[in-house]
Amino acid sequence: MNLLELIKVIFFGIVEGITEWLPISSTGHLILLDEFIKLNVTNEFMEMFRVVIQLGAIMAVIVLYFKKLNPFSLSKDKEEKKNTWILWSKVLVGCLPAAIIGLLFDDKIDAIFYNYVTVVITLILYGIFFILIENKNREKKAKYNSLKDLSYSLAIYIGLFQVLSLIPGTSRSGATILGALILGVSRSVATEYTFFLAIPVMFGASFLKILKFGFSYTSNELIILILGMLVSFIVSLIAIKFLVKYIKKHDFKIFGVYRIILGILVLAYFLLLK
Repeated sequence: MNLLELIKVIFFGIVEGITEWLPISSTGHLILLDEFIKLNVTNEFMEMFRVVIQLGAIMAVIVLYFKKLNPFSLSKDKEEKKNTWILWSKVLVGCLPAAIIGLLFDDKIDAIFYNYVTVVITLILYGIFFILIENKNREKKAKYNSLKDLSYSLAIYIGLFQVLSLIPGTSRSGATILGALILGVSRSVATEYTFFLAIPVMFGASFLKILKFGFSYTSNELIILILGMLVSFIVSLIAIKFLVKYIKKHDFKIFGVYRIILGILVLAYFLLLK
């Protein structure tokens, strides 16, 4: 593999690491990046790579929140371990809607929605939603200010919003954060819960893509996967810390504005320059 191809993979890892956690759609950005930077791989491998690269991003969440997510931690007492198991159960409950719909309709969703028109529409549409919802919530106090406040029914409702993220350009984190905000969850809790929801969802999605592709890789393909995940992991550590710090003093409207501007630019590119 030559240096140029390695640099391309690094670009994909950087974009995944940033956009997976900010509510601006990682899949949408990776689809668009693929228009400008083509890896010398088959279409089947590229489709799998765009999903499996997310494993690096997920490992960043596990590393940063290992203590909170570890029910076997020796530093936790019996009550804390119990609360950790309860948290995991709420995460798994929240994942059920997306897991069921994804398993049943994954191929159909890819065939229908994996295109720039869908990405443009969802980027702009959810950008508008972010601005409207944040404006509506400006004078409201959140009802749920701790992960302990989330009930199982609330977890299901947030999980239903996560189903929307199966459509490219929506953003998994964006859909779940929007849903949580609508339901009265604070920004910090919505963001943290979104991080945790990503773990089983993205592990499951990556496993399915690997099964479909098979376990036979060339040496170049292995290098691409490992390097992409490694870069995604490192950049995700930075992105997650940034977002957690940012939302303590700011709302999500800036991401809504970004989505709208990006959607317009993408539309202009494909209509005028493509």
